[in-house]
Amino acid sequence: MECHGTAGQGDGPAAHLLTPRPRDFTLGRYKIRSTETGSIPTDADLVRSVRKGLYGSAMPGWETLISDNDISDVVAFVKTLSPRFASETPKEIAAGPQPVSSPQSVRRGYGVYQTLQCGKCHGSDGRGTGATATTFEDDWRQPLRAADLTEPWTFHGGPGAQDLYMRFSGGMSGTPMPSFKDSASENAMWDLANYVVSLARKPLWRMNAREVADFYAREDAEARANPVKRGQYLVDTIGCALCHSPVDEHKRLIPGLKMAGGFRIHVEPFGDYPTGNLTSDKATGLGNWTDDEIKRVLTRGILKDGTRLLPYPMDWPSFSTLKADDLNAIVAYLRSLPPVSNKVPPPSRTFLPLFLWGKFKLLVLGSDPPMIFYPGNVGSAGAGRQPLEP
Repeated sequence: MECHGTAGQGDGPAAHLLTPRPRDFTLGRYKIRSTETGSIPTDADLVRSVRKGLYGSAMPGWETLISDNDISDVVAFVKTLSPRFASETPKEIAAGPQPVSSPQSVRRGYGVYQTLQCGKCHGSDGRGTGATATTFEDDWRQPLRAADLTEPWTFHGGPGAQDLYMRFSGGMSGTPMPSFKDSASENAMWDLANYVVSLARKPLWRMNAREVADFYAREDAEARANPVKRGQYLVDTIGCALCHSPVDEHKRLIPGLKMAGGFRIHVEPFGDYPTGNLTSDKATGLGNWTDDEIKRVLTRGILKDGTRLLPYPMDWPSFSTLKADDLNAIVAYLRSLPPVSNKVPPPSRTFLPLFLWGKFKLLVLGSDPPMIFYPGNVGSAGAGRQPLEP
């Protein structure tokens, strides 16, 4: 319920804080499955996702917490949320036996990678180098990133050659990742899977001290060479868009307003804090802010007009520990955002008696300060759209 919502529409209270967003079960469309494009998944597909979780996402594995019978019951309930499961039969991918990987197969797979133009999204090295398509959205206008093929522990459907073969054969419904079934033979897709497996780098937790030092030295060199890319990585990792992009009643990004602010957060007892417009618009965004003013609000919580922000939900105390190069990279990336006109009102304070009563509950009675997130947009671009009460 916290993630997928009471009706399974992917709009639970935590939905807007998660990337990728939780699945809308009512549509019956799933990315991770062993079935043909457009088909519903098998029961085994759903059981595996619940049992093992989805790597690189907020979906945990439940196998150590609930029994197999409970997992089967969860799957049975999820199927009731979409009428597709009552009227359709899963069309399983007819895959032959998995061939043994070999240097020859990997070389052929490299050729398939070139032929299918995988590098347009994933780069010539699987890490995005030279990619011509760098921004993606799913069918619900939510932002996506192409997978880093050198980090298989982030692959939602698993890192093995068989897992990858299923992605190549069936595609990932609702995303730009297509099926290659009509573009490549079964043998070619197995070779491609073996090639992608070969791209995996050693994970940090298996490196020795020297390897860790060398790894971060390379990372720092790449960051200095491309500060905008580094800034985008940091902004995405920190999750700035989660608060600085207004969402609709289904916790989905309102088209055209990514990073344009206007998402209202009520912090009891302090008041309402609409998030700021981080685009480069000169009138309503950061276009007329200096670099130092942007860094000041990031590290000290002080707005351009001198208003001091609370240390939550804007976590400026944590951001104050960012390295100077990383702060510069974030500024460089924010400068690159296209301008979006969306005038956001300033923070508003709670009526004094209510504020004092709230402070009493907070400091004397030990109550936690609740934060309430209001869907909608309170900026000028949302004129006529009323925020929803929680």
